[in-house]
Amino acid sequence: MPRMSRRTLLQSALAVGSAAAVPTLLTGCSTGSGGGDTSNAGKKLAPWPTYKAASGAKPDLAPTDGGVQPGYTSYPSDLTSSVARTPGDGTTIRVMSVSFGVPPKGRADNQYWRAVEKALGVKIEYTVIPTDDYLKKMATVMADDPDSLPDIINMFSGFVVPREAQFVQRRAEDLTPHLSGDAVLDYPNLANIPTHAWRDMGRNGGKLYGIPLERPLPGSTLWLNQEKFSGAGMQEGWTSDDFTTVAGKITQGKTYALGAGIGSLYGNAVHSAAHNAPTGWAVDKNGTFSPNFRDDRFRAAIDFQAQLRKKGLYHPDSASMATPQLQTYYLNGTVASMQNGFGAYSTLYPDSKGLLTPVPALPYSVDGTPGGIVAARRSFGYTILKKAKKERIQLLLRVLDYLAAPFGTKEWELVHYGLEGTHFTRGKDGSPEYTKLGEVENITNLPFRYLAEGPQVLFVPGRPEAVRAVHAWQTKAVPLAIRDASYGLQSPTNTTDGTTLKAIMDDAITSVVAGRSSLTDFDSAVKKWRGQGGDRIAEEYGKEYAANS
Repeated sequence: MPRMSRRTLLQSALAVGSAAAVPTLLTGCSTGSGGGDTSNAGKKLAPWPTYKAASGAKPDLAPTDGGVQPGYTSYPSDLTSSVARTPGDGTTIRVMSVSFGVPPKGRADNQYWRAVEKALGVKIEYTVIPTDDYLKKMATVMADDPDSLPDIINMFSGFVVPREAQFVQRRAEDLTPHLSGDAVLDYPNLANIPTHAWRDMGRNGGKLYGIPLERPLPGSTLWLNQEKFSGAGMQEGWTSDDFTTVAGKITQGKTYALGAGIGSLYGNAVHSAAHNAPTGWAVDKNGTFSPNFRDDRFRAAIDFQAQLRKKGLYHPDSASMATPQLQTYYLNGTVASMQNGFGAYSTLYPDSKGLLTPVPALPYSVDGTPGGIVAARRSFGYTILKKAKKERIQLLLRVLDYLAAPFGTKEWELVHYGLEGTHFTRGKDGSPEYTKLGEVENITNLPFRYLAEGPQVLFVPGRPEAVRAVHAWQTKAVPLAIRDASYGLQSPTNTTDGTTLKAIMDDAITSVVAGRSSLTDFDSAVKKWRGQGGDRIAEEYGKEYAANS
């Protein structure tokens, strides 16, 4: 995967860290999106798009049907083409997406921008939204005149936008006729998006309104400093007691075994999964939904984290540390671990070279029961299209089909690395390596990847050992993944009130781990959450689940 310099990594991380602080800003705001029945219950359900794998480079490490990704220990030497003709007609399209990078150079001064435009056959007006501005910007966009909407909009999964589903149903093009069933075969790269991504994106009122951004199965991951943890006695098959003992040996002076960033609840996702608590929502055999924090195992995970914090094993700023600072502390050895998405491997391995060896942790067991890992939503948001005539929608879909080109194609290389000799050169193994210009003009700062993208693969330029390591970890960890049963389901209450309800529980969890409150206070917060809408969400998910089963 493309990577940035360490400096750019920290700049990008700043946006992520800022986002964690603002999810509650727009709760209850009017978006002007109107009403609408977004439920799938009682509706005729559009068939999922037919999956047809695209031909491409053969992986060095095989994927599995269970979710282990294909691995490439070297860059394909013979790139293929996945698009037969230029998709555009020379017209201008307006696009908008979230960004984790720094503001891009303008089109006139940006060779990467113009190169992608040329390949797509369109002129692009790109609105890039930093994550810390995403909610405010979306509120404005949703309230605007429909005619002023961008042609292509990335709906980012990192926040619950109030009345998002209603807005999409009211303002976006119904893509069912274009993509449902075999219709998607007119767009081969979109047909290459696996069904699990469409399912986790979900339907809206029984119809398809978006194109998902496929992501790997592993989600939040505890990234360890291998040298420190192995040196302190970490072994495969460790228990929660072993974890505590190893963390205690690592924590000395101003070195802490555990680091966490603001909004991560002291890395709660990893520890609750290790305790086999549900990830988000669980559903029983009768179709009844329950949130993770009503499960005794989740409660035990919070208590376990509180004991780790009480022993001084967390960095003292873990409740308020910005993501860039956490990244810096991890790379300089101040903290020996941090929770991050699994996809962080693509920057962690290159940026830690010569400093440490990152390794994803296997879960510890609790009371003799092997732990689990967090299963991510397989759709990192989705892309919608402004309502338009059929011919215009087909053009936009052709553009997205190009951007969704798979790894090992000429289209993928252009979109992800730019122009050879301008934005990248080739390493000894043929892998693209960014030039100085490429570190400024790139897919991070001008994020075409958040409009459409092909299935994710395991690849780190020039680091075959890293690819082997994460592939081997996935082989062991993927069967332990705990999936959120609500993925792909609609809940009107969650759409309108979910951000406020989430804040109630996030505050309660953080307070218990930090030692500011007790588990009794946590139980009171659960009761408040249920009364203010949580129980309604559970009922709505139950109806949706029955309709989609």
